[in-house]
Amino acid sequence: MGIERRLADRRDKNFSELPEETNTNNKSMKNNRRRQKKTSSVQKLFNTCKEVFAYGGTGIIPPPRDIEKLRSILDGIRPEDVGLTPEMPHFGTSRAQRMPKITYLHIYECEKFSMGIFCLPPSGVIPLHDHPGMTVFSKLLFGTMHIKSYDWVTDLSPHNPTSFKPTEIESSEVRLAKVKVDADFTAPCNTSILYPADGGNMHCFTAVTACAVLDVLGPPYSDPHRRPCTYYLSYPYSRFSVEGMSVAQEEEKAYEWLQERGKPEGLQVVGAMYGGPKIVEH
Repeated sequence: MGIERRLADRRDKNFSELPEETNTNNKSMKNNRRRQKKTSSVQKLFNTCKEVFAYGGTGIIPPPRDIEKLRSILDGIRPEDVGLTPEMPHFGTSRAQRMPKITYLHIYECEKFSMGIFCLPPSGVIPLHDHPGMTVFSKLLFGTMHIKSYDWVTDLSPHNPTSFKPTEIESSEVRLAKVKVDADFTAPCNTSILYPADGGNMHCFTAVTACAVLDVLGPPYSDPHRRPCTYYLSYPYSRFSVEGMSVAQEEEKAYEWLQERGKPEGLQVVGAMYGGPKIVEH
């Protein structure tokens, strides 16, 4: 998904006549004030992403210090910082639509990372999907959203397979996943982070109210680099029985079977122009 985008210094005549040291200090102070005034939250986010993902790639997780640095920037971003209000057309619904249309506002994308905002009307759904080899930061800007996320189960014994093809499944096999999150989140709340193999790498978003989520992906989706977006169906653990596999009854709800699927019918994600502060690439 994607759609993408000088200040002239003036010297006062009297300024140049000041002693050199004072001239330099005043100039430095003025430039610092200018930079502070003109650096938007989105620009700070861009600058931080550039640093954090500079040496990134598929499966490469930034160091914990960088993760916290980026999370801190995202935690401080508000809807007005990106030019959003709940009254905008992106958050309206139409009775004619079976599935509410999702709008994606593209901010920036390069081979290292992407930044964008998903705008969901009430009952809007971003179906269950994965993030292969990616570290993902999601900041709920406003509204209430239900998030359900999973990680693949990989720690069962060799005698307890984590994937198989049941006789009643005609297409691809099902694979066991553990539920990591299944809850409502209301802004303001902390930024959520998922990693290439844990933290809820596969997730589904459902808008309880109109809401917007700012996403940072490092690296972004890319078919040529084997980072496609794959969608999934989910089944309760009790739906299938596997010989040699058992989970305590009270823990069954913590596990589900996931099966690859094509793009869900009726899903509409449309691009729109981002209207917030522009990014300046240095």
